[in-house]
Amino acid sequence: MTAERVTDRLVLRRWRVGDAARFAAINADPEVMRHIGRGHVLGRGLSDDLIARFEQEWRERGYGPWAVAPRSDDAALLGFCGLTVPMFLPEVLPAVEVGWRFARDAWGRGYATEAARAALAFAFEEHGMREVIAIVDPENARSLRVAEKLGMTPRPDRVHPVTRRRLTVVGIVPGQLQ
Repeated sequence: MTAERVTDRLVLRRWRVGDAARFAAINADPEVMRHIGRGHVLGRGLSDDLIARFEQEWRERGYGPWAVAPRSDDAALLGFCGLTVPMFLPEVLPAVEVGWRFARDAWGRGYATEAARAALAFAFEEHGMREVIAIVDPENARSLRVAEKLGMTPRPDRVHPVTRRRLTVVGIVPGQLQ
C-alpha cells in the first residue's frame, strides 16, 4: 500500500516541510475558512500543528489527509484532501470522514471532486471501509456540490458541539462512488 495517489491532474502525497508556508496562507484566508469550525482563520503555528496532526494520523492509522498538488508541479500545494476520524463530533463515531480544503485560486476547477474520489477509492479498496462520511456546513454550497458529484447521500444532520450550528452529514458506501 502506497500513501501517494495520482489522478489525471493531481498528486495526493504526504506532507513536506516546503508545504507549511503555502498551507498557512490557505488557512489564513477568511473566505477559505468561512465554513470551517467557527470560521476563524488559523495562524502559522496552528496551521503547522494541523500538518503535524495529519502526519500523525498517517503514522497511527495508515491514512490521513494528503497534501494535494498539480501533477505538473508536485511542489505547488493546492490544499488538502483525505481521510480522518471526526473526533470533534462524537455522535457520528465510529466514522471516517473525507474532507478537503483548497486555496481560493484552486476553486471551481473540480480539484476537490477529483481528489475526494481518489481518497474514497483508497478508503474502500485499500482499507476495506464500509462507509465514509462528509460533514459540511449547510451554507457551503461548493462542498455540498462536491459531495453530490461523488454520489454521497444524506445522513441525519448533527449539531456542532462548540458552535451549536447545524451540520449536514452525507455518506457513501462502496459501489455508490461516482
